[in-house]
Amino acid sequence: MKGLAETTKGVLASVAIGLNVLAVFSAMTPFALLKLVVPGAPVRRFCDHALMALASRWIAFNDLIMATVGRTRWDVRGLDDLNRRGWYLVSSNHQSWTDILVLQKVFLGHIPFLKFFLKAELIWVPVIGLAWWALDFPFMKRGKKGGRSDLETTRIACEKFKTIPTSVMNFVEGTRFTAAKHARQGSPYRHLLKPKAGGMAVALATMGEDFDALLDVTIAYPRGTPTFWDLLCGRMEEVVVRVETRAIPPALAGGDTARDPGFRTAVQEWIGGMWESKDRLLDELLSATPGSPGRG
Repeated sequence: MKGLAETTKGVLASVAIGLNVLAVFSAMTPFALLKLVVPGAPVRRFCDHALMALASRWIAFNDLIMATVGRTRWDVRGLDDLNRRGWYLVSSNHQSWTDILVLQKVFLGHIPFLKFFLKAELIWVPVIGLAWWALDFPFMKRGKKGGRSDLETTRIACEKFKTIPTSVMNFVEGTRFTAAKHARQGSPYRHLLKPKAGGMAVALATMGEDFDALLDVTIAYPRGTPTFWDLLCGRMEEVVVRVETRAIPPALAGGDTARDPGFRTAVQEWIGGMWESKDRLLDELLSATPGSPGRG
């Protein structure tokens, strides 16, 4: 009976999220089309503010769905003194698609709407693809066969982000953590994959002087990493989030990724230091809960 009840909740939650997507992102369509066909900064600013407001409503309703289907214990620290009208570079470890909903819930009302880097193919997703484009989510293409490189795409996106308060989200591991990927990489970290500096280096080179700070986020699931279906069924038992506000070193603000090979190396070293601290923190967070599966 418990399994049937959870499955029913999962189906109903899926329908509710789907309807939320259709309703909110359909409401975005007129602003997206206006932004597409009418050039000019004033129109763009008007559309951007309207789109951000609708996107925030979408997140708030998703949060309501999560609260309705489950009784998740949230342990969140580090949100003090953040500015919803500021500019932030946000970095987090990545374990599950649920990370995205967790980050959106945690930061809603504290910082501007999170902009994620997406695979180029996702622009063709019905309704949502247009909304992501309108919200200036950068779509990444590997290499240059399909057009611009990832780094050039990041640079162009970050130039757009200068016009409205923005939080630029970067999963520096580049993919979700799994034991198989961890072993294949020979990662030196217990709970993390190796970080990649490319996207963050270009974000810092383009907007480093505009960011108020880097928000270093650590997400832990002491009762086991949930899948998205687990979340919908109300089986996400506990989420621990730690946010550390880090000043961006002046040497890394406004560097040159093309003509200064040492700049990317310096960014990689900076991330590496954060990753060592994050790995130790994950050890503490996962071992603090009796019965936590941890990772070996």
